Amino acid sequence: MAPNHVSIFVIFLAIMSTISMISANTSNPLLTLDYYQSSCPRLLSIVRREMECAVLSDPRNAAIIVRLHMHDCFVQGCDASVLLDDTVTLKGEKKESQNKHSLRGFKLMDRIKMMVESECPGAVSCADILTLAARDAVILVGGPYWDVPLGRKDARSTNHELADANIPGANEGLLSLISKFAYQGLSVTDMVALSGAHTIGMARCENFKARIYGDFDTTSEKDLMSQTHLSNLRSICPAVGGNNNVSALDYVTPDLFDNSYYQILVKGQGLLNSDQQLYSSILGIETRHLVHKYAEDALMFFKQFAESMVKMGNITNADSFVNGEVRNNCRFVNSLSSIE
Repeated sequence: MAPNHVSIFVIFLAIMSTISMISANTSNPLLTLDYYQSSCPRLLSIVRREMECAVLSDPRNAAIIVRLHMHDCFVQGCDASVLLDDTVTLKGEKKESQNKHSLRGFKLMDRIKMMVESECPGAVSCADILTLAARDAVILVGGPYWDVPLGRKDARSTNHELADANIPGANEGLLSLISKFAYQGLSVTDMVALSGAHTIGMARCENFKARIYGDFDTTSEKDLMSQTHLSNLRSICPAVGGNNNVSALDYVTPDLFDNSYYQILVKGQGLLNSDQQLYSSILGIETRHLVHKYAEDALMFFKQFAESMVKMGNITNADSFVNGEVRNNCRFVNSLSSIE
């Protein structure tokens, strides 16, 4: 093994050791399934109805809400901090580089919140609404069901620095990806399963341009993107300009939540470098094995995805349980003056 590969392997083992020490407990004693049983008994049906309308009008809304939920949870826990707008006294997370061009769905969240408020004023947090909406989004495009523990509070602060530091980028390598998921208490298995959310949704040319024009080896055993597929992507995403052009992350079944994302990775045709790293990285022994398993067994993928989504949704902001609130408007804290 070459010296540089040895050092990388040592770092990899260190990260894996860190992961093994992080609790794999997927429960959170502060969250319960019946939290709104008396205060908002029709909550689940309200959120489900609004998501049905949204996904029916545009299937891309499913991926948009799932992405919004993930970006929220990776920054100080699932506390709806990502939904806060900039104000004179608060800098939000929406304009940070990892969010600025990739996050949408804020108006949809406004609508769902308005419908919930009309029936249960002041009762349901935006964080819980977003978590439920993400679950329903997956179901509505063919994915698995899971129970969503509830009782989150909305943050009254943001962390725009962590929005860039914690959220995985499109061109990251495997070690960096593992590290960022481990920081959240999520295992390698969680990482590979949650990456399967890319079986739906789109990516901007800016996020895959380096992959299709960089140092790309079409003869590698583990990265066999066909010349035809490469040409198609380059027609969508020119070498100069076109950064806002989009391509499906899963070009086979872009609007269906299934396991074809993993089958694409096995073929070496993942759109994002960060996706293809799960299969093609020289350090990806465990991740490659998981990709193969999920490519061959959709039910196994569905089961693990559901478990990992619960685990991610249970990443909570401890401060919000003490100082948090139930926002009246998801874009603003209830009293700006109280935090000045």
